Amino acid sequence: MRKLKNNELGRISVDEFKQAKKTPLIVVLDNIRSLNNVGSVFRTSDAFLIEKIYLCGITATPPNKEIHKTALGATESVEWEYVEDTLTLIEKLQKENIKVYAIEQAENSTMLNNFSPESNKKHAIVFGNEVKGVQQEVVSKSDGCIEIPQLGTKHSLNISVSCGVVLWDLLNKL
Repeated sequence: MRKLKNNELGRISVDEFKQAKKTPLIVVLDNIRSLNNVGSVFRTSDAFLIEKIYLCGITATPPNKEIHKTALGATESVEWEYVEDTLTLIEKLQKENIKVYAIEQAENSTMLNNFSPESNKKHAIVFGNEVKGVQQEVVSKSDGCIEIPQLGTKHSLNISVSCGVVLWDLLNKL
């Protein structure tokens, strides 16, 4: 077995990415404080051809040296927009017939392995602050909560790890 070289990976250009058919998923970052996490979410979203990222509240926006460090250029390929208030955004998305799910440990949440996205629907997935999680008002307004099953003692994943797990799972289900 031989590792592939960069020129053997079949990478597409930024222009090709922008023209490509996207995965019908929108990522919403609700008050993410770590610039490295924001950059990682951009990079993961690029990898899975995610339609758009919304950066809300205190979440930093590109251009930013610290975001760029982990995004590795994905801020140029993935469409993004800053919206100050996450709750206002959620209500707007729902009016556009987009299903909104918070990634959170909550009463009556659906475990990720049991979650089935609705076919022919666009879904927005909300990831919350590293300490406080998704704001309660946003959880309450969401169409549901998806929880990542965890078996250890911590029951806490880094937001960039959570994003990778959830997007990969949903990509496979869609």
